[in-house]
Amino acid sequence: MNEETSPPEDEMADNDVGSDEGAPDAEGSSHESTQGDPDAVNVPKEGTSALEQVTAQAAEYLDGWQRARAELANFKKRIERERQETYKRAAGDILDQFLDVMDDLERALADRPTEGEAATWAEGITLVHRKVKGVLESQGVETIGAQGEPFDPTIHEAISHEQVEDVDEGHVIDVVKQGYRMGDRVLRAALVRVAK
Repeated sequence: MNEETSPPEDEMADNDVGSDEGAPDAEGSSHESTQGDPDAVNVPKEGTSALEQVTAQAAEYLDGWQRARAELANFKKRIERERQETYKRAAGDILDQFLDVMDDLERALADRPTEGEAATWAEGITLVHRKVKGVLESQGVETIGAQGEPFDPTIHEAISHEQVEDVDEGHVIDVVKQGYRMGDRVLRAALVRVAK
């Protein structure tokens, strides 16, 4: 009686094989969903925010580096400009002392003798005058034009105003003492007589 109710062993084996075949399919489908496509791997939210933080920090560092680099370049330019200005100021102060020497040499040459031993001495003074003038010119010192030009208080210093028929009003009649400049800096204003 028991033999009639129990199923045959062959049928049970078939059922076991069918159930075993079904199980790997379920597992295989679950593996395919996570391992089949590498792009489908989910990145944790913590990782995304960390990446954003690192990117923002890198941008901040880059901005700071660029600012520091610009500030250093500006600092170098400012130091170089200040160095040049200091040099020009110091050179101008030294060269200013030579202007009186130039005046003395020019006064001596204005009444230079032409005969005898004095003429030989005058020739030597002429050579000295040329050398001093050459040194001044090599440093950028130049004379200030004045004769016949309109009076300019920034480069001229009037010592008198005179009525002159053949000179326009406000123009320089004569230069009493030569003026000099070095670039934009006036070393000494020219002393002039002005027409009124």
